[in-house]
Amino acid sequence: MLRIIIVVSMFLFAATVPAAAQFLGGRMPYGAFDKLDHTEIKVDGSTLVVGIAPGKLALSRGEIVAWVKKSAEAVITYYHRFPTARTRVLIVPVSGARISGQAFGHRGAAIRLRVGRNATAADLARDWVMVHEMIHLAFPMLNRRHDWLAEGLAVYIESVARVRAGHLDQATIWTDFVEAMPRGLPGPGDRGLDNTPTWGRTYWGGALFCLLADIEIRKRTRNEMGLEHALRKMLSVANHESFSAIETAIETADIGTGKTVLMELYKAHRDTAIDVDLDALWAELGVRMEDGAAVLDGSAPLAEIREAIFTAES
Repeated sequence: MLRIIIVVSMFLFAATVPAAAQFLGGRMPYGAFDKLDHTEIKVDGSTLVVGIAPGKLALSRGEIVAWVKKSAEAVITYYHRFPTARTRVLIVPVSGARISGQAFGHRGAAIRLRVGRNATAADLARDWVMVHEMIHLAFPMLNRRHDWLAEGLAVYIESVARVRAGHLDQATIWTDFVEAMPRGLPGPGDRGLDNTPTWGRTYWGGALFCLLADIEIRKRTRNEMGLEHALRKMLSVANHESFSAIETAIETADIGTGKTVLMELYKAHRDTAIDVDLDALWAELGVRMEDGAAVLDGSAPLAEIREAIFTAES
């Protein structure tokens, strides 16, 4: 009897582990996803196909679907459309309560979210990962040395989009920016954004690049245009389902504003460590910290630009 139990146990182990493992790994499991039960969400002419891999979750399917829809609507406030016509969204239960994700495009737009089994509705309400990954879908795939632009865009726009959608207030985001942007500044031995693939330079160096671009575009257009106009032009030509050289992507985006801000900034920062005086920048924008929270000054030189960055157009 013991031998039978052992054999049966080994059979069950062999049968269940591959079934779970096929949804993880380094790549999106397109084939396995397509065999799952799906829920389709329609948002502004696009379809998001949600599938949940086997495993236990504290969250209901309805809560997950609502989270996906809410995140997509935030992205639409920025781009005025969802980036892709049809997007697979795979939810994979994992241990703990954290949420992490990846975006894919080589076999059709897809997002895989690892969602902790203990994650709650409150965790989804605070989440930024889903919006971050959806924003990746709005920009073409680039060479790995340019990950700083892809991640920087996602970090920066995720913050702006969630404020525009009413999910967060400006003070919260400026507090985050003031605390985190210094991580994106060049350190010893830095050789520019294209050649310094540290975590801080990739995510927050890229986000700082985007903030500087947004401000400069608004300065040159009398605050009539911002970074979103450049990125909407890029999205009208290509999304994450295609590959682009970074110069081509930036040239295309600059057409959207009629200025060359992005290309100028890229040429300046790609091979050179450029320090940014963040204290001076925050003062110009009218952002100061009091008791660990950002306080916004409407009389600052760039206060109107600061407000316009986070104001959704009608």
